[in-house]
Amino acid sequence: MAKDYYNLLGVGKNASKEDIKLAFRKLAHKYHPDKKDGDEAKFKEVNEAYQTLSDDKKRAQYDQFGSGYQNYAGAQQGGQGFGGFDYSGFQNGGAEFDFGNLNDIFSDFFGGGMGGGRPQARQGRDISTEMTITFTEALLGVEKRISINKVSNCDTCKSTGAKPGTKMNTCKKCNGQGQVREIKKSFLGSISSVRLCDECLGEGKIPEEKCETCKGAGVLKKDEEIKVIIPSGILSGETIRINAMGEAVKNGKTGDLYINIKIKKPGKLSKKAIELIEKLKEEGV
Repeated sequence: MAKDYYNLLGVGKNASKEDIKLAFRKLAHKYHPDKKDGDEAKFKEVNEAYQTLSDDKKRAQYDQFGSGYQNYAGAQQGGQGFGGFDYSGFQNGGAEFDFGNLNDIFSDFFGGGMGGGRPQARQGRDISTEMTITFTEALLGVEKRISINKVSNCDTCKSTGAKPGTKMNTCKKCNGQGQVREIKKSFLGSISSVRLCDECLGEGKIPEEKCETCKGAGVLKKDEEIKVIIPSGILSGETIRINAMGEAVKNGKTGDLYINIKIKKPGKLSKKAIELIEKLKEEGV
């Protein structure tokens, strides 16, 4: 019986490539065999529909001949593999096959792209704030201190998450490796991926007793005073970046702090500022 690929994906015959891609993603998530309520047969059907309708040439042939278009248009030259996956797009000149789309699909399923390399290190969030200074301070430079409420490392446990004086035990989930390898079956076969261990967060060890201050998180939200050195000659609207003064994350890299400088309109200048301006004029600056 002829298959209605448009009906399988739930799109109209005038659907754009983007509409077809989004519809496939949604159904692939729903029917993927690795999911609790997955349906392998349905998954293969929507994959077959997507492989046809996402390819302009195949779609035109399908619109003309129906799901048996291969028999009429001689489109079987590419061959079949992995349970019906169409490899014709891999042939020379088959530029229609979109690796980017496929990698997007893998990202949705497995939390990462194709390949089984090292998991990406965790990183804290970059944060930004504003600071208003006087004209004289901008002219001469100044050292300031600001207080920011942000996620910072726990001072009690030194970011380990362990109660001071207690020991750290080897993580049983990753056997101290800090990462775990997963192998999942898909319509392309077995896919191997590596991710950080969610039990020890990549450290390979877990505290025997959790820190009472941060409850084992290693970080907590608090007010932190930060020293900011404003260079002389800074202009209004310029931004100062302070490395590793953003938000912290356990067993990861701390984000950066960005400070946008605003300068008050000058009133009466100080004697020191006036002398500096006169000196700069003399030097032709």
